[in-house]
Amino acid sequence: MQKLCSILFIVVITAATTLPVQAEDTMTCTKTNEQEIAALFDRWNAALATLDPDKVVALYAPDAVLLPTVSNKPRTNHEEIRDYFVHFLEKKPQGHIDFRIIKIGCNSASDTGLYTFTVHDTKGKAQKVAARYSYVYEYLNGQWLIEHHHSSALPESVRVK
Repeated sequence: MQKLCSILFIVVITAATTLPVQAEDTMTCTKTNEQEIAALFDRWNAALATLDPDKVVALYAPDAVLLPTVSNKPRTNHEEIRDYFVHFLEKKPQGHIDFRIIKIGCNSASDTGLYTFTVHDTKGKAQKVAARYSYVYEYLNGQWLIEHHHSSALPESVRVK
C-alpha cells in the first residue's frame, strides 16, 4: 500500500508540474490618459463650488481615506469625510493646481503635486493657502473615485500670488 501511495504521489506531482497552467485573468484595465485623470481634480473642485458636502463625498470610494488640510483627524468613511466637508465648505474653497505629476496604472491613477486654495473667512475676506496634495483614484463600478486623498499646507512659507 505504501508503494502504491508513493507511485500515486509521483504521478500527481508530475502531472501538476507538467500540465500547462491556464490562469484566467478576468481583470480588464480601463483605458485612460493624463487629461482624463487631471479632469478628476476639476470635477472635485466643481463639486466644492456647489457647497454641497454630499456632492463632494459622492466622488470618494466607500473605503476612501482622507487626510485633510485643516483637520488632524484621518477620515476613513463617508460619514467622517462628509463631516469634514460640511465645515470646510463654509470657507467657500476653490483650488488651483500649480504643479502636478500624474501616474496611471491598471484601474488606478495618482495625481500628486502642489495647489493653492482660496478660502474665505466668516467676513468674506479671501486668503490663499499653498498646499501639497495627493489623490489616488480607483476605477470602481464604471467611474473613477477617490480612494486616498491627502492635503497639507506647505511647511515652508511661500509667497502666494
